[in-house]
Formats: sequence, structure tokens, C-alpha cells
Amino acid sequence: MKKTIDFFNTHTTEEVAEFLLGMYVEHETPQGNLGGYIVDCEAYLGPDDEAAHSYGMRDTPRVRAMYQEPGTIYLYTMHTHLILNMITQPKGTPQGVMIRGIEPTEGLKIMSRNRGGQTGAAISDGPGKLVQAMGINRELYGESIFTSTLHLVPEKRRYPREVERVPRIGIPNKGIWTDLPLRFTVKGNPYLSKQRKSQVVADHGWQ
Repeated sequence: MKKTIDFFNTHTTEEVAEFLLGMYVEHETPQGNLGGYIVDCEAYLGPDDEAAHSYGMRDTPRVRAMYQEPGTIYLYTMHTHLILNMITQPKGTPQGVMIRGIEPTEGLKIMSRNRGGQTGAAISDGPGKLVQAMGINRELYGESIFTSTLHLVPEKRRYPREVERVPRIGIPNKGIWTDLPLRFTVKGNPYLSKQRKSQVVADHGWQ
């Protein structure tokens, strides 16, 4: 874990976003351990990024976690869905990475049940879906992705064969920030948001 913590502490938010692809994330719940590989995420570069909640150094109770240490878990609600983010820069620099999709591997039956019986990619191919599937709740706000019940497991990580950078989803009318390639994906993985079946590859894009 030390190397992962050091990476968060010494690299740009964009570099951390790419680094997180293939990282295993696990949630220890009363029902059992739930986990999978991060395959889709977006970098948010506040305070300059017009799409970031911390744009212009906005500092409200809602976003206080964004100003904490690297690895701090930042959760917010969008369209009734809870969304998972990880802070990526030193304390006081409010930047982070939103997790858009995971390829689930552990606790699949529980995750499917958490998602109302959904199966396949529909379990976790979107930011709200993966939070629901993994049983992530608001109590984790402000905790650490390195030490809390929701944590990274570097020893289990996989490596993408090809990383694709594209514009973020749902960022209209934000000037240059609408089109900058700040979304990072494992190319060919079926658990990407808005992925066409024709783009999925047999090995899911892993080395």
C-alpha cells in the first residue's frame, strides 16, 4: 500500500486517474466482502476546472472532504445516486477522481441483490450503480480509501492493455472543460458507462 499512497502524494490528478485503472477496490460489509477492478474514472481539477465542485475554491460543508489529504473519500449525491470520489492532491488542493465503473469479481450475488437483481454490466457500469452494488454509504464520507472498510488492494491489481482518454460524460457548457480528455477507461471493457457491445473485447481489455 505504501507505493500506492506515495503515488497519490507525488503525482498529478490525471496521472492518479490513469494509475487507478486496474486497481482493485474492496468493501468489507456485514454481508461479506465486495470488490472489483476500476475500469472507468474521471479527473476533476478544481479550483480551475469549471465542472468541479471546488471550482473557484468553493468551500462549503458539502465539499469539505475535497480539501483533505490524498486518499480521502468524497461522496456526493447526483440525481438521487451517491457518487464515489477519491481526493488526489495535498491537503488544501481540492482535486479528485470520480469512479465511473468497476468490473466486479467478489460478492457478485450480493452486488446483484443490491442492484435489485441486475446482472452483467448493469451491476456496475455507472458511478451510481457501482456505489449501490458495493453497499457504499454516506458514513464513509471523509474516511480514507487506504484504511477504511472501503479500500484499495494494490496486491490484486490488473493492468490494462490500452488506456483510452476521452472527454468526461455529462459536462455541457463548461468551455474547454467540456472537451478535455479527462476520462480514463480500460479500452474494450464491458463495464464502461455507455459502452457499445460492439466495442467490448473478449479479454475485457486486460494484459
